[in-house]
Amino acid sequence: MRHLRTIRAAIAVAVTAGILAACSTAHTPPPKPKPPVSYYLALGDSLSLGIQPNADGVSVETARGYPDQLYTALHRTRPGLRLVRLGCSGETTKTMLNGGICQYPGGSQLAAATAFLRTHRGHVFLVTIDIGANDPQDCVQNKGIALIAACITAMPEAAVNLARILDTLRTAAGPGVRIAGMSYYLPELAVWREGILGHALARTSEELAASYNDLLTGVYARANDPVADVFGAFGTSDFGSMEAVPGVGTVPRNLALLCKLTWQCAPAPRGPNEHANGAGYAVIANAFLRVLDAKN
Repeated sequence: MRHLRTIRAAIAVAVTAGILAACSTAHTPPPKPKPPVSYYLALGDSLSLGIQPNADGVSVETARGYPDQLYTALHRTRPGLRLVRLGCSGETTKTMLNGGICQYPGGSQLAAATAFLRTHRGHVFLVTIDIGANDPQDCVQNKGIALIAACITAMPEAAVNLARILDTLRTAAGPGVRIAGMSYYLPELAVWREGILGHALARTSEELAASYNDLLTGVYARANDPVADVFGAFGTSDFGSMEAVPGVGTVPRNLALLCKLTWQCAPAPRGPNEHANGAGYAVIANAFLRVLDAKN
């Protein structure tokens, strides 16, 4: 009898354990499906690579650029999103079309971008592009009439090239992909610190930059692509109010913001350097977020 009771008890324990295991399995939630993979493709010049000067004053690629910060914000609601950067420091609209600065499998940044978009068609969420700031290079090398002549010559060509770039990207990406561009801030405002002549050159540079940004914005508008207003976010046209900047003096607000958001007013060896700092790249990222939200 004792042996029979032992067998009954063992059976009861086994049955109970089986029931508990079944209940446990029944209430275990199924594993969450992995979020679908999508891509954010960042194109352009050095700003698209987050370039900043290091402690030795060497401009290096960082993970604090505006695409990185924009990606972080977008990833919160799109956990499957991946960032792909194809930018090239020093890129112009001409070299983006034809190559010549950075090496790409297809010969140019545009060819590489086109190949990526075609390969991942249907899975690209966003393309951002900043291109055109390096086209009027002579603008920062000349002064006075020479500066004006150089910019007037370079601006229309850059606009034509940008239109070709956007058309090529749209054809490769398809109609449903967001492509967003940006206007530019103006590092040349720093010339204001050179006295009366510097004041005049800063104002002339701002007028030219405003016209150039309007020209590029018009190209984006004709392509039906939104533009992040970085020119406005940096207060580039605001000569009207004055602010005190440590180590610089009392300057117009546009220059004060430039000093705050870039390395242009920093002491050597980091400065002067026209690239945005972490805070400046955040301002650019937020400018993109604003136009992307507006398009929703």
